[in-house]
Amino acid sequence: MAIVVLVGRPNVGKSALFNRMTESRRAIVENVPGVTRDRLYEETTWNGQSFTLVDTGGVWLSSDNEDLLNMTLQQTEIAIKEAQVIVLVVDGQAGPTSSDFDVLDIVRKTRKPVILAVNKAEGGKIIGTEFYEFGLGVPVPVSAVHGEGTGDLLDRIVENLPVAADDESQAKFTDIRIALAGRPNVGKSSLLNTLTGEERTLVTPIPGTTRDVVDSVLEIEGQRYIILDTAGLRRPNKIFDKLEEKTVQRTLDAIRKSDVVLLMLYANEPVTGQDQRIAGQIHKAGKGVVVLLNKSDLIKGTTIPVQNQVREALKFLDYARVIPVSVLTQWHLEKIWPAITEAFESYSRRIPTHQLNQLFQEAVHLNPPPTDKGRNLKVFYGTQVSNKPPHFVLFVNDPELVHFSYLRYLENRLREKFEFHGSPLQLSFRSRSRRDQSQ
Repeated sequence: MAIVVLVGRPNVGKSALFNRMTESRRAIVENVPGVTRDRLYEETTWNGQSFTLVDTGGVWLSSDNEDLLNMTLQQTEIAIKEAQVIVLVVDGQAGPTSSDFDVLDIVRKTRKPVILAVNKAEGGKIIGTEFYEFGLGVPVPVSAVHGEGTGDLLDRIVENLPVAADDESQAKFTDIRIALAGRPNVGKSSLLNTLTGEERTLVTPIPGTTRDVVDSVLEIEGQRYIILDTAGLRRPNKIFDKLEEKTVQRTLDAIRKSDVVLLMLYANEPVTGQDQRIAGQIHKAGKGVVVLLNKSDLIKGTTIPVQNQVREALKFLDYARVIPVSVLTQWHLEKIWPAITEAFESYSRRIPTHQLNQLFQEAVHLNPPPTDKGRNLKVFYGTQVSNKPPHFVLFVNDPELVHFSYLRYLENRLREKFEFHGSPLQLSFRSRSRRDQSQ
């Protein structure tokens, strides 16, 4: 699929235009320069033609050799290199600046189609002749805020897209969406860069470097994975500004939209209350999960005691694999993909009704339900009503007779019989109608 990249100096409205053109809210928009740091990808379609739009951080040539600024520029240069069409976004109200011409020099060297989009041209504002000096043909006036002119811009983009090859023979993949979650600076971005084999996200010792949810696509042995790198989640009382609130919301949205979450913890530090809160959000969302203990190379001797401590602290995620890893030394990283596959297969699994009822009959026979004030729980039959995560409904004589311990017993039997590893299970109990009970 063709790639179209939005570039420009900071704060000209690239992210707002990205959201408008993709009809999404993927990019965080604030009236502060430098909000976007990594590059964001989103597929969109116009006039029957699909392409991937990329949002990038602002480009500016600073005299300061500040690492974060240089790394943001590197991310943008990577996006420009892989794009087929470049959209240079400028501010129509501010007029051309020296920074705009710096960006122009960069994109001209690519010898690729470049479209000049003049943002903040609300109400059909006439573009000044100074924008024609860019030598990029007729500028396209747009307003990202009001949506004006974006159709014209999309028309120009589609006109410049390369002719698509015949895709009829192209295999269709079922994407597996994976979210990386954890506290700030636990190594999520480093893991993503290692898994993808490229500097996909910025990695610095500064907590909070990642702001947007950054997605990368990998294809391994015919299976396509979309990996979402999320911003680190801090304790609620540590979140003070509106920008970070939006970042946190993006992270929680990514968890809810994922199939499997890789929860990263520090192997060399005790599990904190914030780690438990993040794990609780994953469990609440009902997602498959794999727990990674990063920096396990710092543990002297076996990591089994650390794994046991983590399982004890995260009892509600007792179905998750716990894998000690080291992103720095790449120790045990090869175990991640099998664990993801296992969790996704469990998360997606459907069990035939006759197999379910055979299991429930055996379970009740081996361990009859306890009585409650002389009344016995009767399990009539069960069925799976959905997957992702698997949800089972058991019809009984009275749901109030179901004790939590017996629910856990039935869940454990399900896990053992059908190998549900890495995914939560939902069990619901309903009363069978009197008519059914009389039969």
